[in-house]
Amino acid sequence: MRCPYCGYAETRVIDSRETNDGRTIRRRRECEKCRVRFSTYEQVEILNLVVEKKDGSKEEYKKEKLEEGLKRATNKRIENEEFSNLVLEIETEINSKGKCNITSREIGEIIMKKLKEKDEVSYLRFASVFKSFGSGKRFLKELNNLEKKEN
Repeated sequence: MRCPYCGYAETRVIDSRETNDGRTIRRRRECEKCRVRFSTYEQVEILNLVVEKKDGSKEEYKKEKLEEGLKRATNKRIENEEFSNLVLEIETEINSKGKCNITSREIGEIIMKKLKEKDEVSYLRFASVFKSFGSGKRFLKELNNLEKKEN
């Protein structure tokens, strides 16, 4: 790991701690040259996962696409740290399936479940696109279903 301040290649780990329920490790490091301390974070990365889309085409899983869709749905409703935790929770559930292939539908269902737990407005925004609400009636129906489950 290179020092972000002087670029020297030798750093040493001073302290390691688990964060986010053991899904991320925070490491305090010190540069061997300039002695500046900094933190790095380590977490599992989803590799070699193929997403099958509605039209039957396949593409490699991209975290950026997940984040982009979530940002549109949550739009200033969820704080940065909570947003990062949400992405991590979703990726953990995707990874726990233990598959090399997953459908975009399965990913969407996981996202909807997590958003429903976190923020109902964000859930409705995402669901309106994911479920292709063609009218206000479908939106109201989903909203009524949410209200029924609360009561």
